[in-house]
Amino acid sequence: MPILTPHIRSLILGLVLCLVMAAPSAQAAERWFEDVKAGATPEQLYRFLYALPKGGDLHNHLTGAVRSEWFWDAALAAEARGYVYYTRVRIENCAPYGHNEFGGARALLLFKDIQASTFEKLDACAKSEFKRLQDLDAREKPAWLASMRLDQPYEGRDEFFDAIWDRINDMLQNPYLICDVLLRNMQAFGREGVVYLETQQGVEGAVKPDGSPYTVDEVVAIYRQFLASPAARATGVEVRFQNALLRFTPNAEQHLRELYAITDRYRDLYVGVNMVGREDNDKGYPLRFLPVLRELRHRYPDINLSIHAGEVDEPNFHVRDTLLLGAQRIGHGVNLITDPETMIRMRYGPYMVEINLISNLLLEYVSNYSQHPFPEYLRTGIPVALSTDDRGMWDSNMSDEFYVAVKEFNLSWEEIVKLGRNSLYYSFVDDPTKQRLLASYDKRVAAFAQAFQKRGWASLSDVKPVSYGFLCSHYQICLIPAGNQLPGSTSR
Repeated sequence: MPILTPHIRSLILGLVLCLVMAAPSAQAAERWFEDVKAGATPEQLYRFLYALPKGGDLHNHLTGAVRSEWFWDAALAAEARGYVYYTRVRIENCAPYGHNEFGGARALLLFKDIQASTFEKLDACAKSEFKRLQDLDAREKPAWLASMRLDQPYEGRDEFFDAIWDRINDMLQNPYLICDVLLRNMQAFGREGVVYLETQQGVEGAVKPDGSPYTVDEVVAIYRQFLASPAARATGVEVRFQNALLRFTPNAEQHLRELYAITDRYRDLYVGVNMVGREDNDKGYPLRFLPVLRELRHRYPDINLSIHAGEVDEPNFHVRDTLLLGAQRIGHGVNLITDPETMIRMRYGPYMVEINLISNLLLEYVSNYSQHPFPEYLRTGIPVALSTDDRGMWDSNMSDEFYVAVKEFNLSWEEIVKLGRNSLYYSFVDDPTKQRLLASYDKRVAAFAQAFQKRGWASLSDVKPVSYGFLCSHYQICLIPAGNQLPGSTSR
């Protein structure tokens, strides 16, 4: 046994004393947020979480992230570029027009939006069902706005999957409107401290005002020009895109090949591919795509995959099978809790689950938050991050996701910081940008915590939080901007 000299014993004693003295500070750092939770009113806690520096939103469908008021403003603004939109306001039992994603006729769908080039091809009966957006009356406009939100207790996943998307499909073919609503998202995210947005938005199927197609290169050029604009840069939000594959369509394998080629060709914009669509449609089961993905991996290097899996009611092995496809991130993963072996494999990385608390409640994958597996994943070492999914249709934002997580699951300060870091660490952005965003996040969070511990609520005196319909209806915190009030809500 080595002999400890007096000098070495002094060094060891000093180190022990340092550790002992440091321990109370770490405990104090934990206690200060516990005191915030214990003493804050709901409105104060929300203000705190709105001001909280955040990381990224990694599970975001851009066209589902648009508040209906933003859609309205963007659609009317598009008239300057020659785009005019009509919406169905009455049912005259004309010949069926339009189809939903399952191929069924949707002639009975009110507030289905079409652009003028489509309207002009209709017969007189069908035209009589539609009005220009500008011509909607005081009763019709609020109904049009509400038609894009899940804001009624009887609305759920069928309304979401089978009606809302069918209403807006024509508007989503306008790349300038896409840039407009992307900017509105970036501005809103920037105000609540989000610095990175990895959103699902493609470049295929875009059309000009006369209905003729844009080329993929033309749409890419529009997106690049927008992201380089002063308005986009001023938001402080870094943006990358994913290409999304509707998984249960008959030609999904061939479309996946096309999306891989696009992702490879435009790597400055596109960082990955995602498989989307209802998992309860068995035609989109994960292992259907294993042969084509193995084929594509022979051809393309480093194409990232973040795939929806486990967004179903019943137990299955979709998350396990999705990992076999090569996914690095799992979207939703609600039923991962029913597959213990896969849970064990996912502890401590390298895979991450994109958690969408509000989405899972409103689409009835959980009936209340006591059923949600998020805290089990978080507290058993499975990497997770909060995301917003289709925030426009939920009438919510990223701060709402944090509020739900803190209120329902009693998050610690360390867990909040971990969620923010995970949302950047597991992003698909290039490594230099990722390291820059992570370093900035660490500094912003540390400065925020230090300022609050020093000055308390006075450090947030200039913060003007914004929330929407979800927080108002579910938690009675109503901070909706003037002009965007919902029936029965208030502004503060």
